[in-house]
Amino acid sequence: MLTIDNKKAVLLQAFGAAETVTGSKLLVRTPSLNIMIDCGLFQGLKSLRAKNWQYPPINPSKIDDLLITHAHLDHTGYIPLLVKYGYKGKIYMSAPTRELCEIILRDSAKLQEEDAYKANVHGYTKHKLAEPLYTIADVEVALKQFVTVELNKLYQLNNYINFQFFPAGHIPGACSIKLNCYGKHIVFSGDLGRRHTPYLPSPQAPGEADYLVMEATYGDRLHENSDAGEQLTAMVREVISQGGNLLIPCFAVGRAQELLLLLYQLKQERKIPKEIPIFLDSPMASLANKVLLHYPEWTTLANRHWQKVLSSITINKDFSGTERIIKQKGSKIVLAGSGMLTGGRALEYLKHYLGDDRNIVLLIGFQAAGTRGRALLNGAYEIKIHGGYYPVIAKVHEITGLSAHADQQELMDWLYSNNKAPIKLYLNHGEPCALEALRVKVKDKLRWDVTILKQDQLEVLYAV
Repeated sequence: MLTIDNKKAVLLQAFGAAETVTGSKLLVRTPSLNIMIDCGLFQGLKSLRAKNWQYPPINPSKIDDLLITHAHLDHTGYIPLLVKYGYKGKIYMSAPTRELCEIILRDSAKLQEEDAYKANVHGYTKHKLAEPLYTIADVEVALKQFVTVELNKLYQLNNYINFQFFPAGHIPGACSIKLNCYGKHIVFSGDLGRRHTPYLPSPQAPGEADYLVMEATYGDRLHENSDAGEQLTAMVREVISQGGNLLIPCFAVGRAQELLLLLYQLKQERKIPKEIPIFLDSPMASLANKVLLHYPEWTTLANRHWQKVLSSITINKDFSGTERIIKQKGSKIVLAGSGMLTGGRALEYLKHYLGDDRNIVLLIGFQAAGTRGRALLNGAYEIKIHGGYYPVIAKVHEITGLSAHADQQELMDWLYSNNKAPIKLYLNHGEPCALEALRVKVKDKLRWDVTILKQDQLEVLYAV
């Protein structure tokens, strides 16, 4: 235990999402407990993904409690490994996050098992034998440690530490966390959503914070003010006029649901033809759709309206259905995972659609460095999928107005809404350019003390 003036101290350490967007893992070391906030997988660059295979930098058995902000894989995907390596404590999260996390982790394990099998059968692994990072069996063991918590309620960890969850928007169940620790408040933003979305409430500021850790995914960008519906309408009409297809790789939890709502609205308003088929090809998104019905209090959407949306689309769950959709003649709209094209059904569509200039690939979420999505945004002329190379002839477009992350102004507004300036603001969950832009903005506008978190580096917060 480090000390300040011979007194015990509270420390902060980032084991992920430090000067990068994925792999969120924050550790708060205190004289009595070690508390981890989020436990995600690294995605994107190979050098980052390799970290998923390394033994954790802290012995998991030395971690006492794990608090989860939301269900996305870059915040939860490492949980099965943490448990496998010896974590025995409770894993706290909101009720929707628990249900979504079960879906996401099972799907993640299933895809890893399938990818390892395919790599071994087709021989495109560089290893003697490809193995999954973890299995479905590992996930089932970890799920036994999940515990749900209510919004705004104080939960006591010991005599010195308690915590509260506050709604953060972003996706259903997403929360910010306030850790009341030895007389001071440490707030973790988690991923913050937009102020105005079709079905989620705006993020809530947790109020007083002595120390604040905030994401900066879009710390250097403002989302488009243009109407996303109009942009989407134009693309649908374009592919119809050319006899092509619109492929929208999307995150199964959050973006898929918002897109389905928007497409339903465009059909109701007759901006796009009612007869153009819409396929949701994602078993995980299909399950996530039902979660919205289970937790209406977490959305601004009436269940009866959501049921009408679901009845207007075709949901595919198996791979044979994917092949039928690809072969089906006529223009169609396909939503398929994953959002950054790191895996999932979207890759099968890419193999068939990338080589035809009548098709459009529409990217709507953050694309991490090293992902196929980022490569397409950067104008790559070919994409490698399952050991083969596919030329990019199809058009590639982006709509940032459909992002699930707050932009720079919305992040600043969230900071303004807190009651007072923190002793220090720490920035994480962003690429270097985004982190630096937001750091400068906060320094100039708010005059706060701001630090960008570094991977594995210990930050001494205060003496106790």
